[in-house]
Amino acid sequence: MSARDWAELLRVSALFTVPGDALAGAVTSGVRPGRGTALAVGASLCLYEAGMALNDWADRAEDARERPHRPIPSGRISPSAALAAAGGLTAAGLALAAGAGRPALAVGSALAATVWSYDLWLKHTPAGPAAMGAARALDLLLGATATAGGTVTAGGTRGAGAAPGAGATGAAVTGAGATGAGATGAARLRAALPSAALLGAHTVAVTTVSRRETQGGSTAAPLAALTLTGVLGAAVARPHRPASVPPPGATAPGAGPVLATALAAVYAGTAGRPLLHAALNPSPPLTQRAVGGGIRAMIPLQAALTARGGAAGVALGVMGLAPLARTLARKVSPT
Repeated sequence: MSARDWAELLRVSALFTVPGDALAGAVTSGVRPGRGTALAVGASLCLYEAGMALNDWADRAEDARERPHRPIPSGRISPSAALAAAGGLTAAGLALAAGAGRPALAVGSALAATVWSYDLWLKHTPAGPAAMGAARALDLLLGATATAGGTVTAGGTRGAGAAPGAGATGAAVTGAGATGAGATGAARLRAALPSAALLGAHTVAVTTVSRRETQGGSTAAPLAALTLTGVLGAAVARPHRPASVPPPGATAPGAGPVLATALAAVYAGTAGRPLLHAALNPSPPLTQRAVGGGIRAMIPLQAALTARGGAAGVALGVMGLAPLARTLARKVSPT
């Protein structure tokens, strides 16, 4: 078992699509990313990779027929090792979520349960795409709940997970549904729900297309996903009610909406172009390319949601992961 074998099993090139979930959750909930956000990112990465290992373990018989080159059917990684990795990564993810507080652990536990349910039972049922969409939505909400551990006071904002008594960091950061002092974690969670729904909807569409990636032949799925991509891009580009005080990372009052529109266009192009090709010619290679494009499109979508929340600097940081994902995808397929 080499490092490359594990990289292929865990589809490490897709890892770059994960950190933006927690960051978007933090910003769209109206609080400053901090220690809790970092723990949420770590938990998300572990749970994502647990799902990858468990997916190949659960699909080992199917992969032996359709994708014998995968690490388990080719004999490069044993099924027991893959299952142990899934269990260990899940435990690590929940431990990190627990470090961000009880609300984050609750969401992390729901996310882990969704991942295991999808891989073991729901993947090949009509509920499969919805389960995957729920997992991505929960991942964004994990960032919102972990970051919500930081208090918002009249004197300023304390980063999530900061030590009690930490000094104020300036004016209170506010967001939709969470305004100034006394804003509750529940209010911030509600503020993040629309962004979670948008990210989840995109995931449902990509998962639906992926169900035919080894056989091809479906025009309806990529065409429906292409239509939804346009709808989601327009929704993300729509002007968002600004916070009374720009969140950390904002560069100018008008920068967020302008950047969100530009990133929404990048998202639409990244996901839409390969989907159009797959709709015109639903062969397995083009369908797989459409799935890969949909996975990579997570990054500009997360960045657009973050910019729409007012944090242009954070959005640009998320978008900076895109070239890394493209480079690594040439060596390790994300599908």
